[in-house]
Amino acid sequence: MNGSPILSVKGVTKRFGGLVAVNDMSFDVNNHELVGVIGPNGSGKTTMLNMISGAFKPSTGRISMKGRRLSEMPAQKIAREGIGRTFQLVRLLPGLNVLENVKAGAVFGYRRRWGREADDFAHEMLERVGLDTSYDAPVSALTYIDQKRVELARVLAGEPKVLLLDEWLAGLNPTELGTGIELINALRDEGRTIVMVEHVMDAIRSLCDRCVVMASGSKIAEGTPGDVLSDREVIRAYLGDDNA
Repeated sequence: MNGSPILSVKGVTKRFGGLVAVNDMSFDVNNHELVGVIGPNGSGKTTMLNMISGAFKPSTGRISMKGRRLSEMPAQKIAREGIGRTFQLVRLLPGLNVLENVKAGAVFGYRRRWGREADDFAHEMLERVGLDTSYDAPVSALTYIDQKRVELARVLAGEPKVLLLDEWLAGLNPTELGTGIELINALRDEGRTIVMVEHVMDAIRSLCDRCVVMASGSKIAEGTPGDVLSDREVIRAYLGDDNA
């Protein structure tokens, strides 16, 4: 693994009126590293991803990628800088078929591919997620995991330097979950840099190089999955004082 940081979060806070959703968060993500952001529901994980991707602006603090400050850029500029993300609830373009959804990622992504080049690259990304045989299907005809695959292929078509996965494994049955973990593991083995918000502990243990644990908007632990999942404060945040 290359130890040089590609993404840095420094002293980031997000306030919504009197509510502090994220409080003074700091962590780095190294090149080719898979970092899990975990914690109980409502701990601020998705808000953190929303700030990295530009959906929200930090109230204070700095988010940068390779020294370029992202936290002052609009979301579309951040995407073109090389941040790509999926969402908790799959977001597809219902009026477009599978290939056209993925092609949109290539057209508006890092390289801005067009025409036949965009078509060919979209086919490559669909093949990468195991879905190229369904390229001409309407997205409404797909199963839930295949809709997730299309969304992931669209993000990959944008050629992100950092891939943000927001509970990508949520809602899958056991068979689909195994398939999903294998796919993320394959992306990890390709050397991609991934930040993953996830509740599935089997995935956290098997996929993550390192975890950042949030509770009530703040970072309470950071380290390997084994270290943080045995930390008393982490156990207390998930299970309560009686189990710590």
